[in-house]
Amino acid sequence: MKNYSKLGLFKSRGRLNYEPKNIYRTPFQRDRDRIIHSASFRRLKHKTQVFVNTEGDHYRTRITHSIEVAQIARTIAKYLNLNDDLAETLSLAHDLGHTPFGHAGEYALHDCMKNHGGFDHNLQTLRIVMFLENKYLKFQGLNLTIETLEGLLKHNGPYEEFEKLDSIIGVKKFKSKINFKHNTSLEAQIASISDDIAYNNHDIQDGIKAKLFTLNELIEINFFKEIYKSYKKNIKRDNKEIIIYQIIRDSINLMVKDIIKNSIKKIKQNKINNMLDVQKNENQTVIFSKNFLSIEKEIKEFLKTKMYNNKNVIVKNNNGKKIIKKLFKMIADKPRKFIKSSDLKKDQHRSISDYISGMTDRFAIQLYKSSK
Repeated sequence: MKNYSKLGLFKSRGRLNYEPKNIYRTPFQRDRDRIIHSASFRRLKHKTQVFVNTEGDHYRTRITHSIEVAQIARTIAKYLNLNDDLAETLSLAHDLGHTPFGHAGEYALHDCMKNHGGFDHNLQTLRIVMFLENKYLKFQGLNLTIETLEGLLKHNGPYEEFEKLDSIIGVKKFKSKINFKHNTSLEAQIASISDDIAYNNHDIQDGIKAKLFTLNELIEINFFKEIYKSYKKNIKRDNKEIIIYQIIRDSINLMVKDIIKNSIKKIKQNKINNMLDVQKNENQTVIFSKNFLSIEKEIKEFLKTKMYNNKNVIVKNNNGKKIIKKLFKMIADKPRKFIKSSDLKKDQHRSISDYISGMTDRFAIQLYKSSK
């Protein structure tokens, strides 16, 4: 196994606000620990992944999803001898900015904010770690490393939406320490692809549990059919759930294997020998092979048809949207009842957006019911 540690981010360029080094932990371990100990991370326990948090204890939430993404990211990063602490940190933090009720809540809040800079859950994650999680006397936010902030902002590559960034965050807040035009680190790319692997597979598992589709329907996808064949003889009435676990586990393993092999291939093809080569490379390095890109596309289409566009899921999503819009109007009418005056003075609409996006599903539902 070749060592690709020269391509990894192991040395930090520091933080937006100076802090002395910690002799017991690396800068990236400290970032991870600050995220884990944050209130925003704890609240992910009660935020929708696909199913509203009140629908059942065994469905995934944003926090279980984030932990599963981190596990996959650590595996890939560690095998390639990259910085698995940074990959884990980015994975754990990537969904901090999500609203209650998943993407449905995000669309509703964006609609409420369309005349005030809009809403974006990725940029909201940055607002949380830079401004809203206040636990320190000397600075705002969690004061994470430049590398973590950069990975959260540019997880899909160079960042170009400066007007939106300036409206929601403020470009000057980065103190000219981020090069927006450079590609992102391999660790950030790993966190991003691990997110795809986790939700594609675990949404399937939750979808079968919720009886939105069956195993027989799933194996109409040839990729899963081939995995299924190795377990077909062992399927009995009382072990069908275990077989589904096996299929999902094998699927994740195959995807991780493909990512590792194809990333090594891309590193060689593009003659990437150091971190600067990673940054200057126009395309993502950590991506699926053509074969697995086709498989992933088929899986996403399947989930869209069978799960995300399911009538019952759409009804729940629409209800979530209604709650978000009602809460926004209610809070906008009497903002001082809910939000500190000091926050409202800065930007009233953005403060309302921060408040609502930080809610859990159940808190939003309770507040909505109490307003009737």
